[in-house]
Amino acid sequence: MIPSAYPDHATMARLSARMLLDIGAVHFNTDQLYTHASGKQAPTYIDCRKIISYPRVRATMMDFLCCKVMEAAGLEAFDNIAGGETAGIPFAAFVAERMALPMSYVRKQPKGYGRTAQIEGEMREGDRVLLVEDLTTDGGSKLKFVDAIRAAGAQCAHTAVVFFYGVMAGTEDRLAAHGLRLHYLTTWADVIAEARRGGDFDAATLTEVERFLADPEAWRAARGLA
Repeated sequence: MIPSAYPDHATMARLSARMLLDIGAVHFNTDQLYTHASGKQAPTYIDCRKIISYPRVRATMMDFLCCKVMEAAGLEAFDNIAGGETAGIPFAAFVAERMALPMSYVRKQPKGYGRTAQIEGEMREGDRVLLVEDLTTDGGSKLKFVDAIRAAGAQCAHTAVVFFYGVMAGTEDRLAAHGLRLHYLTTWADVIAEARRGGDFDAATLTEVERFLADPEAWRAARGLA
């Protein structure tokens, strides 16, 4: 069912941040650092995949995401919803169901057997595709998925995520230069503000996390980290 009523953007951002905190998707630890996929260490980690295990949270967030995208792009702007392998696949399915549209998913690399496909499901030439993923940091993976969609003859001018880091300068400009508009529910700034309101972490931890997010490379260098 396509949602038709929703709160303002600031309220959606705050409520989305609260839900991520409530389900334990937000991890801050300034002593025992997390290693990210890039190999770099950080005091922050967000696990948006946990959303799929919480039906009320995922339903609310997917309603919010659909409303934000349709408000910005239009109710008839898309012909296909594509998920990025692998975290984006369930979220694309939830969005496609709400928007009553076909769903497909995009592999990181073409499959090495059978049809050697990179796109699974049915995506027709000329389809206007919404790329859905769980989060974005600097937007790099989005560009690869979008290139694969366009190489298949479809169009992709919009991508939607639950969480946007919002701390890496130029991310939205980089995506825009590639003809891609980013839609998202909440950011680190929203999560930290809500964590302060709710007392989810102690003040010293939140202050140190803010220092890290303000300049990750300088923060790592000060601690002798690569």
